[in-house]
Amino acid sequence: MSPTISVKDSSRQRRPGSYQHPLDVMKSESPPLDLYEDGHAETMGGDDREPLLQEPSPRPTGCPRGYRAELGSILLLLFLYVLQGIPLGLAGSIPLILQSKNVSYTDQAFFSFVFWPFSLKLLWAPMVDAVYFKRFGRRKSWLVPTQYTLGFFMMYLSRQVDSLLGEVEGKSPDVVALTVTFFLFEFLAATQDIAVDGWALTMLSRENVGYASTCNSVGQTAGYFLGNVLFLALESASFCNKYLRFEPQPRGIVTLSGIT
Repeated sequence: MSPTISVKDSSRQRRPGSYQHPLDVMKSESPPLDLYEDGHAETMGGDDREPLLQEPSPRPTGCPRGYRAELGSILLLLFLYVLQGIPLGLAGSIPLILQSKNVSYTDQAFFSFVFWPFSLKLLWAPMVDAVYFKRFGRRKSWLVPTQYTLGFFMMYLSRQVDSLLGEVEGKSPDVVALTVTFFLFEFLAATQDIAVDGWALTMLSRENVGYASTCNSVGQTAGYFLGNVLFLALESASFCNKYLRFEPQPRGIVTLSGIT
């Protein structure tokens, strides 16, 4: 005989919509999580910090500023970069003057150390950017003293450069002293370049910040032309006698001591 299986009816009846699957219960027990910038998981509503991933907020629309609105700042940057190019041009003209005085190529190559500050300026650029006087300004704290120091240095150089170049009778060019003097000269110009480059990023608006690199290229090229090509042309007696004078003279219109 086969056993009889009886099914006992339950007196309880399920209410419609009251049944929940076990997986749904597990999901409903834990509140949704959100991840913040510090890497910790927090419950929604438990903290008012800004989530790491958020919807981009709409930016206010406004007409972009043209270069004419900041023309004064652009011209100021151009002028500062021209001032930086003049020391580079003057330093580049010294080897040609030394060559005219029959200085050896070894000494001329030794003088090339004066251009190293512009290549190594990244070593002290963080200090220029971090150390400043708050009342005076981040960039002006370095720009103004550097300009005054360059001015006094050029005044000193105008009195000593003839002796260093061997223009005095009975003396030969002192290449080591020339190298040290112009190395300090270029160091000041490189420090000014650091301050001006940082100032250009905050002086101009985002729409016109691209003009800073244009001012850098045009200004330094123009300054190098003034300090090198134009100076060498006006310093040459043959050029001045041929194109600029009616009566020949033994020296050019300008000298290095006169221009500095």
